[in-house]
Amino acid sequence: MFSGLSAFPLTPLRDGQVDKPAFARLVERLATAQVDSICTLGSTGNYAYLEREERKRIARLAIQHAGEVPVIIGVGALSTRDALALAEDAQKAGASAVLLAPVSYQKLTADEVFGLFETVDRALSVPLVVYDNPSTTHFDFSDELHARIARLPHVASIKIPPVPADPAAAKARVDGLRSQLPSHVTIGISGDAAAATGLAAGCQVWYSVIGGLFPETTLAITRAAQAGNTDESARLSARLEPLWALFRQYGSLRVVAAAAELRGDAQHPSLPAPLKALEGHDRDRLSALLDKLNLA
Repeated sequence: MFSGLSAFPLTPLRDGQVDKPAFARLVERLATAQVDSICTLGSTGNYAYLEREERKRIARLAIQHAGEVPVIIGVGALSTRDALALAEDAQKAGASAVLLAPVSYQKLTADEVFGLFETVDRALSVPLVVYDNPSTTHFDFSDELHARIARLPHVASIKIPPVPADPAAAKARVDGLRSQLPSHVTIGISGDAAAATGLAAGCQVWYSVIGGLFPETTLAITRAAQAGNTDESARLSARLEPLWALFRQYGSLRVVAAAAELRGDAQHPSLPAPLKALEGHDRDRLSALLDKLNLA
């Protein structure tokens, strides 16, 4: 579960409400493709915009339609109280693991973040994935804090931000963190454009945005890296550079939502207001790109 490809599906909306049939179809596609895990209610899953009851229903729906594929449920929330309630809901629904981000309005201190993870960890009977995503949480983990959190009983994996583009620098980054973690805690790469580099540098899992929509494409990159064919993994990733460029310009969520709408996997608009998927010329660019790349 904490190696290979972890696919993060979109939580599409329809008329402002969770589109449960569309979400179920996305999860079923991932199960059919045999991704290594499915992570719902991460940033791609719009967790921060959904109420507790909506998140509870999404957790149950994901587990119902995932078949034998393990399901990781995001439980990040502004308060520790709410994160605990969401963790309880996820475990009752049958989650294989939970994903926790240090969400905040006021900027958190390292001690506050450790306290959050320590408190939630005590309430768990399933593994915990640490969600290190400073672009959304505005909190920067130090390696020392990662090491401290990784010693908590249920921590099984750490999702880190993109590694440097230079392979040597990427390996140094991963090796430096690896040296401070217990051996059973895996390191996962996020930021899809950096995935091939991160996997080649020693990351064991790709926590993937596009994996939630195009599992076969991302599995090909992942399996090549796992087989030691890093040149092929890099080649397959480089082919997607026009998509990575859109990610950098507009954010992966807006691009993936537009892609889902263009493919008929979600109704327009599929994002919670005020967020908007790509529109106008940029949407046309994406449509042409999807036709050219023939992603699956």
